[in-house]
Amino acid sequence: MDELKTKIIERIKANFQDATENNSFNYNRLDFNVNKTTVPSILFYLKDEMGFKHLSHITCVDWLEEGELELIFIVWSPVDKIKVFVRTRLDRENPVMDNIDMIWRQAHTYEREFREMFGIQFTGLEAPQDFLLEDWDGPPPMRRDFHTEEYASETFFERPGREDAGDVREEIIKRSGEEIPDFAKKYSR
Repeated sequence: MDELKTKIIERIKANFQDATENNSFNYNRLDFNVNKTTVPSILFYLKDEMGFKHLSHITCVDWLEEGELELIFIVWSPVDKIKVFVRTRLDRENPVMDNIDMIWRQAHTYEREFREMFGIQFTGLEAPQDFLLEDWDGPPPMRRDFHTEEYASETFFERPGREDAGDVREEIIKRSGEEIPDFAKKYSR
């Protein structure tokens, strides 16, 4: 596995000068940090030239204190049984990234979600604005500075008729006679 990882690292560094590696992970994982403009190229290269045919996942991390959002693309080679994480950082105030759904079609869904939940704009993404949050006019709700309680108290109101609502766990105990497991007790009211 180490020989294969070394070969992949050499090929990536030879073709993408801005790729820096963070490969302190064991077994079948490699991590590369790249500039956002390099992401489509490196993903095309990994898929077409190196056999990373499967886009396993895309995720986003909000680095609030650093003023950045990080996109992480995870690709998998079914032949070599190795995964590569491609990481890039975006300016939190103006997060713009190139659309990559022409490489893997399922990226379209991720991009729509990140546009809505984190406020990332994907250049060339053709999709309706509403995805999960219909008629949403608030700030992106998955960012760390989004105040859920504040938003809920400003947007929603207490409705009458729920004053006597009990804990569902207590009702289960009454009906079944079963005891609540210790790990579930901390969630009781």
